Amino acid sequence: MSVIFPEGREFEFVAIGRLCIDLNANEINRPMEQTMTFTKYVGGSPANITIGMSRLGRKTAFIGKIADDQMGRFIHGYLTREGIDTRNVVTDKTGAVTGLAFTEIKSPTDCSILMYRDNAADLKLSPTEVSEELIASSRMLLVSGTALAASPSREAALLALDYARKHGTVVVLDIDYRPYTWKSPEETAAYCNLAAEKSDIIVGTREEFDQMERFERNPDRSDRYTAEKWFGCKAGIVIIKHGKEGSIAYTKDGGEHRARSFPAKVVKTFGAGDSYAAGFLHGLLSGWTIERSMEFGSAAACIVISSHSCSDAMPTETQVKDYIERCERGEITAG
Repeated sequence: MSVIFPEGREFEFVAIGRLCIDLNANEINRPMEQTMTFTKYVGGSPANITIGMSRLGRKTAFIGKIADDQMGRFIHGYLTREGIDTRNVVTDKTGAVTGLAFTEIKSPTDCSILMYRDNAADLKLSPTEVSEELIASSRMLLVSGTALAASPSREAALLALDYARKHGTVVVLDIDYRPYTWKSPEETAAYCNLAAEKSDIIVGTREEFDQMERFERNPDRSDRYTAEKWFGCKAGIVIIKHGKEGSIAYTKDGGEHRARSFPAKVVKTFGAGDSYAAGFLHGLLSGWTIERSMEFGSAAACIVISSHSCSDAMPTETQVKDYIERCERGEITAG
């Protein structure tokens, strides 16, 4: 194993970053201009991954900030019902609002997200509001790249990384690049690279890694070049996602790992990365091989993209294993 998890911790997984509301279009196969009704879900990539980990039986916690309004209370209640520890979910008192994400589903492969992030409460989390004790009592910390996009959330996330390094907590960086939150490409590259230097596992799309390398010499967009750069720091595993072509996991020992994919009745494409991350990290915590962990994550992603929601659709371990068995029996085909 390229990454060793500490034992004897109260929590297995804690995440820091975005808590928001997803409003998913009910009238699918049409543009947002013609969409009249939406269904509300808890959203935000780190929130979805934490929900996914909790559904898979992991003891989880969250570090974040919510608005002092109806949407903030909805998020807090949902996390609590999912069994996620919310002792470090802080309520904003400055008048900040809950971020909103409206989703457009023109077709199963043509989806987009319209984000409202002005004065978002999650970006108001300050370093003094991050619990060192909580991070020290967890086996794994996941940092979302969107938390690095603005102050004081940026400093809070970087401090959380320092706490994790201090206490031997494994750090996962989900790059989660959202261009509408950042001020410039230079800012994106600087802070994402700073976080990646302190991370044990780095997960992102080829395009997200390109954002981090835009001022470097990697003209061929070589995955191996990208992975080797981070192996020179703390990373033991680098996962580079290539959409329909699948993902490749590179390990510090020189390994290059791929796993089979599964068919799915695709409703929408968003949410796949979050469910994949939850499934993969659950596999690593279970002591599975890289390939088996990737396969489990891939099946979890298929379940979520076959559903209207993201957070609500995060599967249990039994559901993922059943999905894999049904695919093997030929009961599920692409469509």
